Amino acid sequence: MDTQTMVLILGMTAATYISRSLPAAVIEHLKIGGKTQKFLRLIPYTAMSALIFPGVFMADPSRWDIGVIGGAVAALLAWWRLPIIVCVIAAIAVVMGLYSFF
Repeated sequence: MDTQTMVLILGMTAATYISRSLPAAVIEHLKIGGKTQKFLRLIPYTAMSALIFPGVFMADPSRWDIGVIGGAVAALLAWWRLPIIVCVIAAIAVVMGLYSFF
């Protein structure tokens, strides 16, 4: 590996580390109101939804209905507050079953 590539990798590593660790270190010293705390707690769910939702429809464009059914199963199990691994495995099993039989 040449020097330029190594410097590039180290620079990207430093930029990523700083941008992720700095807010974590600073947030402990800030006073945050109740509404802001609730908003910050909801960000992971909204980000995950934004990442997963398009994939439900685009996983297999010719059989988009199977993706929707798998997503609905995962959403229903998540609504019942089951662990995320249960939701994921159940959705995969349903999708695999639908592909096997239909």
